[in-house]
Amino acid sequence: MHPTPHPIEPGPPGTGHLPKALLDELRFRADPLADATIARILGPWAETLEGADAAELIDRQQPRWQRLEAVTRAFAGWACNADVQAWRPPADLPRDIAAALVDYLSGACTLPTWADAALIARAEQVFFEHGPLSCALLFCASLPECYVVPDLAEVLHATGQLEQRTEYRVRSTAAMVFPVMMRGGLATPQGGGVAQVLKVRLIHATVRNLLLRGEPAQAVAALSASGPERAAAGAGFVEPLAALRGTPHMHHALYAHGWKLGDDGLPCNQEELAYTLLTFGYVFLRGLRTLGLGLSAHDEAATLHAWNVMASLVGVEERLMAHTMAEAEALFAQLQARGRADRVAPDPRAPLGRALMRTLADAIPLGAAKSFPLLLSRELCGAATSRDIGIDGASLPVPWTARALFGCIRLAVRGIDALGRCFSPEFSITRTCVRMLGYHFVSRLLMDQTRPLKLPEPVRSQVRRTMAAWGHDPRAPRWLNTLEDGFTVKGQWDASPR
Repeated sequence: MHPTPHPIEPGPPGTGHLPKALLDELRFRADPLADATIARILGPWAETLEGADAAELIDRQQPRWQRLEAVTRAFAGWACNADVQAWRPPADLPRDIAAALVDYLSGACTLPTWADAALIARAEQVFFEHGPLSCALLFCASLPECYVVPDLAEVLHATGQLEQRTEYRVRSTAAMVFPVMMRGGLATPQGGGVAQVLKVRLIHATVRNLLLRGEPAQAVAALSASGPERAAAGAGFVEPLAALRGTPHMHHALYAHGWKLGDDGLPCNQEELAYTLLTFGYVFLRGLRTLGLGLSAHDEAATLHAWNVMASLVGVEERLMAHTMAEAEALFAQLQARGRADRVAPDPRAPLGRALMRTLADAIPLGAAKSFPLLLSRELCGAATSRDIGIDGASLPVPWTARALFGCIRLAVRGIDALGRCFSPEFSITRTCVRMLGYHFVSRLLMDQTRPLKLPEPVRSQVRRTMAAWGHDPRAPRWLNTLEDGFTVKGQWDASPR
């Protein structure tokens, strides 16, 4: 049931699984469908910007900001998968925007023919069974690995959101992952995964259009037409708008940021999208293995399959998908190594990584344990990633008392697990401890009654019900669930609508 075109074949040692020439090409390819949709909505960029002050720069683009607001209002009605299948434009939506969105949905809202409903259902069950542990791995492994690639970090840095509004960004990521991985999220009309992914796809296209101030395909065509100069430093350079430096508005910040197309390829290009999806699927599974909680080969394949379906919906080409942990490990290593080789000055990665760690620490109420998310991230991501994003011991020191406490707990837990599994294969104190950490992330970052997740109410209610059902670990004996009850705040959770 896997995609068959362009299978990933092992290459000679050191070359990775995909040819370098192909990956170089994919840096200049993004998402033609979504990019064409946003280009139709925003129109061509031909304005002269030299000499304009901040107010004038923003005023000149006012029609574009208004059209983006209209798109946002329109897709706010895409609450569940049935909504995108049967969507009809509201009467107040301009006709050209309505036509662009109708064409987009007609080409984007169907699952790929190779999607396997049984594998997707099993992946959803795995996510549900691990509950808060899944959230701990998302925040302490998947998100940190996202920031390793400088160009990806630069896009986040351009919005100013991860340093200034880190918690908002963390919650936005959860608002994408939860609808995809909840029961029925991708494969049923009542699920919200497809609807949410199609919104994200348009957001990616908007980011590209604003950074390049034009349609990506046209920008790449113009760059290609320049001939041998394409490889020259500064080729395809989109000049930053200094007058708007420091603007708090995300759209204005992207519009003002500038981009080095010839050096960096397209923002959110095919290679970067594939890497990002691997951080959610492969890195989650790798984290379970690191903690001694690895899944069966079937469950790992099911999880990778579900994220491949999601990748297809978000516009990733099938040849950039991996179907086994061996393929995923090799492809992830290759894409990460290529990303690391592209330096950005100033390097945005360390400020992003440290901001994330501060946010996670703030979610932990006990002072002695506030360093635990950072120490867990170092263990899950490894020394190289920790250095890249500025959370290693040299860049972000941790008091020796916290390191000693964390180390003693990990050593004791591993010993108890080894002994306990002699009597029960499912026994795991590690699982309980990481679940307790995840409970605090869920409670403080995702379940705050004053700041509900930015999701349509039907989907938000489903998320609350899912989280409320995480109250007890079905794999743990009663005494371990009692231990969880004593160290978490899950008693505050409420599945009723707020």
